[in-house]
Amino acid sequence: MSVDLLVIGGGPAGYLAAERAGHAGLKVLLIEKENIGGVCLNEGCIPSKALLYSAKIFDYAKTGKKYGVTFDLASIDQATVIKRKKKVVKTLVAGVKVVLKRNKVEIINGKALITGRNSEGFVVNCNDNEYIAKRLIIATGSIPVMPPIKGLHDGYDKGFVLTNREILNLIEIPEKLVVVGGGVIGLEMASYYNSVGSEVTIIEMLDHIAGQTDKEISTILQKNYEKKGIKFNLSSKVVIIGNDSVSFEFNGEIFEVPATKVLVSIGRKPNTNDLGLESINVETNKQGAILTDKYMRTNIAEVYAPGDVNGKSMLAHTAYREAEVCINNILGKRDIMRYNAIPSVIYTNPEVASVGETEESAKEKGLDVTIANITMKFSGRYVAENEGGNGICKVIKDNKYNKIIGVSLIGNYASEVIYGASLMIETEMQVDDIKELVFPHPTVGEVIREALFAL
Repeated sequence: MSVDLLVIGGGPAGYLAAERAGHAGLKVLLIEKENIGGVCLNEGCIPSKALLYSAKIFDYAKTGKKYGVTFDLASIDQATVIKRKKKVVKTLVAGVKVVLKRNKVEIINGKALITGRNSEGFVVNCNDNEYIAKRLIIATGSIPVMPPIKGLHDGYDKGFVLTNREILNLIEIPEKLVVVGGGVIGLEMASYYNSVGSEVTIIEMLDHIAGQTDKEISTILQKNYEKKGIKFNLSSKVVIIGNDSVSFEFNGEIFEVPATKVLVSIGRKPNTNDLGLESINVETNKQGAILTDKYMRTNIAEVYAPGDVNGKSMLAHTAYREAEVCINNILGKRDIMRYNAIPSVIYTNPEVASVGETEESAKEKGLDVTIANITMKFSGRYVAENEGGNGICKVIKDNKYNKIIGVSLIGNYASEVIYGASLMIETEMQVDDIKELVFPHPTVGEVIREALFAL
């Protein structure tokens, strides 16, 4: 079988690339070894949000008295939460399949192996069949990093140690959950299981949580978590995972915390093993990420690599845009990928969202900036809906060009507001022009406009 485009991987980058190419009239074959939708749709972005929304409703029920609403005997039914999560995933996966079919994309379930290139194109084997493609998109995503911690692999085999995949399917709520890693996945799952009754401990090697998030905001998030009972051990390294405990090193001393389950979430790495990349000499870096240029091309002509597999920005929305850049260039429409205005969100309660530079990154780059830092209480809606909320909004202005280059927020609705800041940065709007925009009132988004006048 010969096709115009063969896509390996059915996650956000892969399925959107296939959809766009099929819509443009190309003959497209999509090979996915597990489930259409990839990690994001099946065991990441979507299922975690389903769980977190259930936790948010439960939190509202428990704290309703502050708003004049009393709930008697509010409880969480974990089995029902997981059942609903599966329904949400099933609905969305079915939707993706319908769109692919509508655009005449052929889907094969199986493991793809690139075996070389001949005069007709790239040769790919799957399920003992051979396929020839004029162009190739490698969108195999990423896999969890499993560090060389003593007892980790034994614990995983026994079901004691979990990754993002298994943590989303627990029917029983663990009494004591230890989270190794204070990044996005770890924080979101810590937030959920803390809300539904687990005693949660987070162990993080850095001296702060939430990775590259603005440190003032990550500190506020940590304080909110601590008020809810989550325990933190920062600047700490896990050394042993036992049968019912986790041992970690802090300042040269070894400490032990009990655990019913352990979530390992220290990051993800590009999934490039056993693809046959060497058969066509596709270049990767030391971490295994496929090297790409701004057109999403690899070093091999007609081979592209969007999504987590290139290791540049492991976010589903980045993957979508990278896929579009691939297809536009394949179709002869010159397009480039830009990474300066990609928003990032942590869907905890409260939410955290940011785009562009943080206070720390601007300082590291030696940029001449002015920073406005205001409370979210400048938003009337935020005050009305968040009793005791302590969120903030930080806006960073480049003084040389009088443009916004970074926005960070902590507070509910931050995930829905941040796209506006992304638009401001992407289009390089002047601060004075943004000030003239009319924001709806009362909304949480107004806080960004208020911050501009505070600059």
